[in-house]
Amino acid sequence: METITLPADNPASIQTALELLREGEIIAFPTDTVYGLGANAFYSPGIIKLFEAKGRDANKAIAVLIGDLAQLDLLTENINETGKKLARKFWPGALTIVVPKKKDVPELLTAGNSIGIRMPDHPVALALLKQFGPMAVTSANLSGKNNPHNAKDVSKQLNKRIPLILDGGSCPGGIPSTVVDCSDNEVHILRPGAISEEEIKAALKTKSD
Repeated sequence: METITLPADNPASIQTALELLREGEIIAFPTDTVYGLGANAFYSPGIIKLFEAKGRDANKAIAVLIGDLAQLDLLTENINETGKKLARKFWPGALTIVVPKKKDVPELLTAGNSIGIRMPDHPVALALLKQFGPMAVTSANLSGKNNPHNAKDVSKQLNKRIPLILDGGSCPGGIPSTVVDCSDNEVHILRPGAISEEEIKAALKTKSD
C-alpha cells in the first residue's frame, strides 16, 4: 500500500480523507493531543484495519471521537449528570469520558458495556468529524512505540500501512487525553493525561449553569 501525505489546510485534502473513510479505509490526522488513526466507528472492517495497521491487541478498547454534542446520541443513551458536566466543561478538549454504550456500537470497539468518547479541540479533527460523524480513533503509531506528534512521526511508523496522512503540523498538546470512567456518578480516572485530577475534581464541585 502506498501512503500519501496531504496538507490538512487544503479543503481538497479533507475531501480525499472523507472519501477514504466512506470507502471503509483508515486515515491519520492531527488532534489536540497526538496524531490519531481513525475509521468509521460503525464499520467493523475499518476498525479491524486500525488493529492491523498498529499491530494492536484486538482485546484493547478503542475510543470514539465526535464533532459535536449531538453525535453523543449515536453512541450512548445513558450519560449521567457527572458525564454531562465534564463534557460541558472540557469539550472540545483532552478528556475522554467512559459511558454506557448503545447496543448497535460494534463490539470490536469495546467488548464491555461502556465506551470512551471524546471531542478533540483541533480544527482538522473537528472538520472531519462534523462532516463524517463519529470515528473510532487510536494514536497513529505502532503498538508500544512513541506517540506521534507530527506527520513525520506517523510516516516513520505507519508508512505503507495506511493510505493517507493529513499533515497539520505539530500537535499542540503532545500528551494523550485523560480517561475518566463516568458510567456511575463516581469518577474514576482510568488513565492520567492532559487534564489533571485536580481540574476534574474542581469542575465537579462547581454548580451547573
